[in-house]
Amino acid sequence: MTDISQFQPLYPEERVLGPLHELAAQLIAECHTLQGQAGESMVRALSPRLRAMNSYYTNKIEGQHTKPAEIERAIRKDFNADAALAKKQRLAIAHMEVEQQLEQALGKAAPGEVFSPQLVGGIHSLLYSKLPESDRVSDEAEPIVPGEYRRTGVKTGLHVAPPADDIGELLEAWAERYRKLAGAEALLIGAACSHHRLAWIHPFIDGNGRAARLHTHLVLHAMGLTQGLWSPMRGLARSQDQYYARLNNADLSRRNDVDGRGPLSQEELVNFASYFLGVCLDQVRFMRERLDLASLRGRLKSLLLHLQDQAWEIGSEKSVVKIEALEALHYVAMAGPIERSRFVAMTGLGDRTGRRVLASLLDFGVLTGDSSRSPIAFGVPLASLRFLFPNLWPEAEINSN
Repeated sequence: MTDISQFQPLYPEERVLGPLHELAAQLIAECHTLQGQAGESMVRALSPRLRAMNSYYTNKIEGQHTKPAEIERAIRKDFNADAALAKKQRLAIAHMEVEQQLEQALGKAAPGEVFSPQLVGGIHSLLYSKLPESDRVSDEAEPIVPGEYRRTGVKTGLHVAPPADDIGELLEAWAERYRKLAGAEALLIGAACSHHRLAWIHPFIDGNGRAARLHTHLVLHAMGLTQGLWSPMRGLARSQDQYYARLNNADLSRRNDVDGRGPLSQEELVNFASYFLGVCLDQVRFMRERLDLASLRGRLKSLLLHLQDQAWEIGSEKSVVKIEALEALHYVAMAGPIERSRFVAMTGLGDRTGRRVLASLLDFGVLTGDSSRSPIAFGVPLASLRFLFPNLWPEAEINSN
């Protein structure tokens, strides 16, 4: 019989929850402000870029990331000739696809339903099923079976993971504790605590960190807090040493009689939850700064001036970008898709020049369209980030070519 008390406490006692409730309340308020700040057009344009960024950062935590530009090439099915780099590209694409697929599959599921052993197994299964068998090998040369719990004992750092036979019952106890939490603040604290406790169980032979981060991302998504505009993955990667230290400390045993009632330290679980919620709060505030729509027109102008001076080849012709397209581009960014003829008319340029400008902006990617005749929408290509959303993804600014 599995001793399910071995990873208690799963949730801190009421007497120590005050600071965490305060952080959670701030985070919820900031998320609502961010959502009111970003229109549908901006969310649609940014979401694919942020999904790639999430993939980059979660794999960076594992030391298996590739350059943002290489991810872009992989999206176009252009994989590197170097086998090791191509493997990282495939992993990046797999993460992006699973994140999107599971967000859509969850639909309007209640946040509590996301705390499910089946979903945890499904995350791992989907992620590794998208990789060829040759990629499904751990650093210790163990085969990774998608969605299958490990069958052997594991030690990660100083933490000895529970026996393989205990995994199923521990995950059921994990899910039962968090799915019954009531109220947004309690759920947020639970999302933070559950992240560590899932990592503590270490259900798979490999891929536990990726699965845990994707799971937590999905909890926040189900709560309606992310809206495709932010994820903790960027913040966790950019404070990676602290992330690992807090995870490791939350593995520690209870220190004394006031350190909770379970075998593990309640104080360190609270410290991890405080760190995690702080990372989320920082990311939401950062995105609010990046999405300062009052200055968007000026940022679009800087981009157009750059493109006007840096012509590139489009087939047998050169690109044509004119600053006269600013008002039309700003309108599409703020209001959403419009017909191509309307965009050309809004530039005030002649029909031929206006269409060449439109074709150039489509080729660059700051405008997008499903077909040659479809309405055009705003886009955020990798090469535009340093102009439109500086410091959002610094590594992409360095390696955007």
